[in-house]
Amino acid sequence: MLVENQVPLQRYNTFGIVAKAHALVRIRDEQDVRALAADPALAASPKFILGGGSNIVITGDVRPLVLKVEIMGRRLLHEDEHAWIVEAGAGETWHELVAWTVEQGLPGLENMALIPGTVGAAPVQNIGAYGVELQDRFESLDAIDLASGESFTLSAAQCGFGYRDSVFKHAAAQPGDFGLAGRALITRVRLRLPKAWRPELGYLDLQKRQEETGVEQPTARDIFGWVCDIRQNKLPDWRVVGNAGSFFKNPTVTAEQCADIIGREPRIVHYQLDDGSFKLAAGWLIDACGWKGKSMGHAAVYDRQALVLVNRGGATGGEVVTLARAIQTSVYERFGIRLEPEPVIV
Repeated sequence: MLVENQVPLQRYNTFGIVAKAHALVRIRDEQDVRALAADPALAASPKFILGGGSNIVITGDVRPLVLKVEIMGRRLLHEDEHAWIVEAGAGETWHELVAWTVEQGLPGLENMALIPGTVGAAPVQNIGAYGVELQDRFESLDAIDLASGESFTLSAAQCGFGYRDSVFKHAAAQPGDFGLAGRALITRVRLRLPKAWRPELGYLDLQKRQEETGVEQPTARDIFGWVCDIRQNKLPDWRVVGNAGSFFKNPTVTAEQCADIIGREPRIVHYQLDDGSFKLAAGWLIDACGWKGKSMGHAAVYDRQALVLVNRGGATGGEVVTLARAIQTSVYERFGIRLEPEPVIV
């Protein structure tokens, strides 16, 4: 285990924000975490876990010890008559895992193609796209307690998945609470891909692609290609234009609230959920407030998708946060809805 000092983080965050880690340790296997826990000085240090850097906004140099997760490997772990169980190291790139499963003839993840970030970050955020969330395909994960160095395994129920939420995003408020934010590092994730596969085509963009192509019975490979094409046309490539993907969560409202908003804004994009509540398209709300293409300093709202904030070159984390707060204020003043950011502000 090697501790590196004053490490530039610009290439480790997809916003491309310039900052440094005062100290950084690369976690390449479970033993690195155990060595960290066994070192009295390092064990006592505050820590920040860094995966692909696709869901963070860095507002300055990072003083906590940065744990850069680089645990690799992917394999078909188990197969039975009902499902395939795939296992991947937390440092694997999520999209590359999705592409690999499709190539191996293991369908189920194709709707989540091109989501940036690593496998280890996927359960933290309960990532999802085009009608499929990680929790729909989740089997279990392995993690290590950063204080003791002990390994443990969590099931889906123990992860406490919610909309872009999990137990890894919450700190324990008091002894006995199960919040794991800052307390544990995910090492490996296992996904359950049912053999009774059917295409998930609930989103309008996918339905349009199906109509355009005339494919009545799309395969996982078809959907993978459609999703990649849709995302590439809608969202900027973070390697060219810094961004963190969708910046705000789609807000959920009651049926009564939705009816009230529709009465005032008949064109609002909305989807009914299984519990009777409605999810509103945050991008539509932001666009309706006139933010598409607008900028503050070097941070801007992407001119092709209002849900994405971008770095036009040289943006600071402070400029991104200031822009995000201005958008939140606009949406609240017009619609009475508080938008919640997806990225973690560091």
